[in-house]
Amino acid sequence: MYARVTSATVQGVEGIPVTVEVDLAQGLPHFTIVGLPEGAVKESKERVLAALKNTGFSLPMKRITVNLAPADMRKEGSGFDLPIALGILAALKMLPEEALSRHAFVGELALEGSLRPVRGMLPIALSLADRVEGLVAPASVAPEGALVQQATVYGFDHLEAVVAFLRGEREAEPVRVDLEKLFVEAATYDVDFAEVKGQLHAKRALEIAAAGGHNVLMVGPPGSGKTMLARRLPTILPPLTLEEALEVTKIHSVAGLLRGPLVAVRPFRAPHHTISSVGLIGGGSVPRPGEVSLAHHGVLFLDELPEFSRNVLEVLRQPMEDGFVTITRARMTVQYPARFTLVAAMNPCPCGYLTDPIKECTCTPGQIHRYHARISGPLMDRIDLHIEVPALPVEELRRKEDGESSAVIRERVVEARMRQLARFRNRPGLYANAQMGTREIKQYVRMSAETEHFLFQAVGRLGFSARAYSRILKVARTIADLAGSDRIETPHVAEAIQYRMLDRQDWFLA
Repeated sequence: MYARVTSATVQGVEGIPVTVEVDLAQGLPHFTIVGLPEGAVKESKERVLAALKNTGFSLPMKRITVNLAPADMRKEGSGFDLPIALGILAALKMLPEEALSRHAFVGELALEGSLRPVRGMLPIALSLADRVEGLVAPASVAPEGALVQQATVYGFDHLEAVVAFLRGEREAEPVRVDLEKLFVEAATYDVDFAEVKGQLHAKRALEIAAAGGHNVLMVGPPGSGKTMLARRLPTILPPLTLEEALEVTKIHSVAGLLRGPLVAVRPFRAPHHTISSVGLIGGGSVPRPGEVSLAHHGVLFLDELPEFSRNVLEVLRQPMEDGFVTITRARMTVQYPARFTLVAAMNPCPCGYLTDPIKECTCTPGQIHRYHARISGPLMDRIDLHIEVPALPVEELRRKEDGESSAVIRERVVEARMRQLARFRNRPGLYANAQMGTREIKQYVRMSAETEHFLFQAVGRLGFSARAYSRILKVARTIADLAGSDRIETPHVAEAIQYRMLDRQDWFLA
C-alpha cells in the first residue's frame, strides 16, 4: 500500500517542494522516516501516531516507511506532520487519491490532532503556488500564505477537519487577504522624531544618513538620547515597497518572529553586546537568519559598540559591503539578504563623561585610546558619519513645542532618494550615494575648483585619510541632493567635514 503527498520545506529564505512518500508493508510494526530528516522530523512519527489515534483512526499493525524526496537534501522542522499523517490514511484507502493529489499540505500536529503553526509559511506558499490547486495549512498561519496572490490557501484547526475536507464531507473557503489594504494599514510606526527634544545636529545627521543610505556612529555620554534617535531612524527612511515588505516578511517568517501576516515597516534590530557571531550573522547546524538579515531593508542598531566582541564586529564587514550573507555547511549553502543601515552608538570614553559639561571624566588619554581601539579600522571605514550627541540641557527638556515630525523629514529624504535613483538609472543595483565606488565618485561628484581647494585644505589641516576623503565626498553628494543641487558647493563640503569627528587627530583633547 502506497501513497504520495506534496509538501515543502524551507532552505535559507526559499521554499523547496518535497514529496512525502508513504509505504505500508507486512511485517513487524515499525515506523521509519528516511530522506535526511533532522531532529524535529524524526520525532514526527510519535506526534503523527498519537494524533491519528486520538482523532479516532485505528491503524493496522504494519511496517510504515516514509520517504522525504529529494532524499539528498536535509529536511528540518515540524511541518511534515500533517502530510505524513494524510499519507498514512491515503495508503490505507481512507482518503481519495484524487483530492490528495490536487493539494499540498504543511503543518505540525499536536498529540490530540490539532494543527499548530510552522515557520516559513510565505516562502512555502510561493514555492507551491504553481504546483497544486490548493495549499492546506494551519489556520493560524494561513493568512501569511495567502499573501501570495496566485496561491489558494485553506486554513484548518484540526486533522479531523482536513480529512473531512478531502473526503468532500466539509466545505471550506480559501483564506482571502487584501494585500494592498493590509500593507497600508500595517505601515505605521509607534514613535516619531517630533518626540525628540533638541539634538538638532544629530537629527540633521540622521536625515542625511537616511537620504544617502549612510552608516552612522553616534558618540555621547549616557542619557544623551542616542538610543531614542536610533529608534526613530526607520520612521524617516523611504517607505517600504510592497516587494520589499514581502522580502522582509519572508525572513521574519523563516526565523519564526512574525507577529502578523505582513511586515510593512522597516525593521529595527538592536542586539545586546553579548551576542555571538552566529547570532549576528546567522548560522547553526541548520542555518537560521541572524540579526543582520532580520534588519534587511531596515536599521541595525549596535549600542555600546566597543563592548561587542571584536570577532563579532569583524564579521559585519562582508554583509555591510555586499548586502548579503552566505553560510556554507557540509550539505548546503544558503544565502540571506542583509542590506541594512548600521547605526552604532558609544560613549566618548570608558567612564562615559568625557564630553559631559557637568560630570567630570576620570579617564586617562591612554584609556581613551584603548577604548577606541576596540573598533577596527576596516569597520570604521564603512561608517560614513561620526557625530557627537552631547548631554541635553534641562532647558531643552522643559520646552513644550515639538520638533519636526518624521513625516516632514521623510518627504525630504524621499525627494533626495529620487534624485539618486534618477542619477543611477543606468547602474542596476546602485540606489544610494553610500554605495558609490571610486568610479561612481569620479562620474557623479562634481564641484567647482574653489570648493575642491577648500576640501583639500581641510583634509590636510585636520589630518584626514584618503578613505575619509572619499566618505566626505559621498556625504557631500547626499547633502547636495537634500538641497536640490546638481553641483556640490562649499557649504555642502563644510557640513560633510563636520561628520568625521573620529578622524580628527586627538579630537578628544581639543
